Amino acid sequence: MRLSSIAIGIMLCAALLPGQTKRRAPGFSLPSSGDRQEDLGDYRGKIVLIDIMKTDCPHCGAFARILQQALFRYGNKIAVLSIAPAPDSPATAAKFISDNKLTFPILFDCGQVVYSYVRPNPLNPRVELPHLYIVDREGYILKDLVFGPETEEVFRGEGLFKELDRILAPASKPAAPPK
Repeated sequence: MRLSSIAIGIMLCAALLPGQTKRRAPGFSLPSSGDRQEDLGDYRGKIVLIDIMKTDCPHCGAFARILQQALFRYGNKIAVLSIAPAPDSPATAAKFISDNKLTFPILFDCGQVVYSYVRPNPLNPRVELPHLYIVDREGYILKDLVFGPETEEVFRGEGLFKELDRILAPASKPAAPPK
């Protein structure tokens, strides 16, 4: 009986630790700054960069410009969706888009989608911004990156491009068997 309690405890702890296992990106359909409804399922087959941000966050503005460069560099191989939780609004998003010269949409969330991605819990109660999820072509989260000292190169430098180059590189063909 004691062993099964320990096993259950270990399983619960593993479930609470983000990034420990491959997980499907939570689906969503949210209104966008472009007066559209954006559904994650519509992007299946592409690498999707999901950026959780706020329009009044200085790091988020700088990172949005890097995301725009990525969109320019990789074209239709990737999609960028920024999610801004309340109190951001169409007015704050329009100014943010204009100030940063963005072409990708900002989606509006009352918090439910953000929480389904970040999964705050007693061990990790905070939602740090910006927060980037790189979702693969099949809808699984490949990378879960939060702005900080360890990820600064992704959010401020060339790190995002290095990650995307690695992800988008064609799989190498196995060597032909000897004759």
